[in-house]
Amino acid sequence: MDIRSIEQVAPRMQHHGSTAVWWLHEAREIFAQTAGGHLELVSEFEIEGGGAVHPHRRPIYEFYYVISGRGRMTVEGETREIGPGDMVCIPPDALHSLEPVTTHASIHCFCFAVGLPTSGVIDYTNH
Repeated sequence: MDIRSIEQVAPRMQHHGSTAVWWLHEAREIFAQTAGGHLELVSEFEIEGGGAVHPHRRPIYEFYYVISGRGRMTVEGETREIGPGDMVCIPPDALHSLEPVTTHASIHCFCFAVGLPTSGVIDYTNH
């Protein structure tokens, strides 16, 4: 499972030394895998304690970035705990799910996805 954290990446000072930047994916690092693709969606979501993003798969790259809370992310049968500053890269067609680690606290994430030339139109209303 590809999880990257700002806690594991040293910031680089940019913009004339005024801005710390944590590169979770280097520039053009996923260019070959996403060539010809498009930005499919950008969203922010929160899963309440006891809730879940149930197992599903989509023909796109999805990236979940944790803003607050802690959760258990499962991608293709591998489960890991994630928390603030972690970004998970979910490859196309990978079965994945997410749930808060406790029924008493939520996990809040930012999501963006990259569609591929072969992705087609995706119906998000059934998920």
